[in-house]
Amino acid sequence: MRRIAPSTILELGCGRGGFGARLARMGTYTAVEPDETSWQAAHEWITPAGGTVVHGDHLKAPDPGTYDMACAFEVLEHLEDDAGALEEWLPLVRPGGHLVLSVPADPERFGPWDEHVGHYRRYSSEQLGERLAKAGAVDITLRHYAWPLGYALDGIRDRLAVRRSSEVAESSVEERTAGSGRVLQPGARLTGLAVKVGITPFTALQSFSPRKGPGLVAVARRPAA
Repeated sequence: MRRIAPSTILELGCGRGGFGARLARMGTYTAVEPDETSWQAAHEWITPAGGTVVHGDHLKAPDPGTYDMACAFEVLEHLEDDAGALEEWLPLVRPGGHLVLSVPADPERFGPWDEHVGHYRRYSSEQLGERLAKAGAVDITLRHYAWPLGYALDGIRDRLAVRRSSEVAESSVEERTAGSGRVLQPGARLTGLAVKVGITPFTALQSFSPRKGPGLVAVARRPAA
């Protein structure tokens, strides 16, 4: 984010606003969130910081085609038609603007937690790169994250999901997706700061292993012409 230094930011599926609360301090921030419960929480948190949170999906985003950057963190894997979503997301940024995504990595690691929170898939870097290129993106950069701590966290989450397997059987993918956005983000700024401090050593370790980690970040650009 600091390298791209966007003046205008659009977040797609902001959940309760865990990322948005920070992004709103980096530029003119707008977000869309389809789940009403999460939207209300994000609206109350981000509006005082000068941001705007719209209740709806990307089709409700104001001023499409004008943003320096659009971002979606842990959203794409929840969408059945991910290729179609990328084709509609990329035109939301201005020509030459950036699209930034994070998704769970490594399809072979798909497990109980993925089902519990409404994931359709996990991605390899090749798969995500191909989808972005097919959507028309250029200058695609992909990098893994959350090594090595994320592997331990995934194991804990999978065991938790197994204990709650009855919840999966009784709910739809859409309901599980909405629920994940309500509970899996820091609820206060101090919580977010504590997480940041706690992972700092692991962030330094990550630089030595850019192709390892259960998460994947993609940065791509809409062609300038």
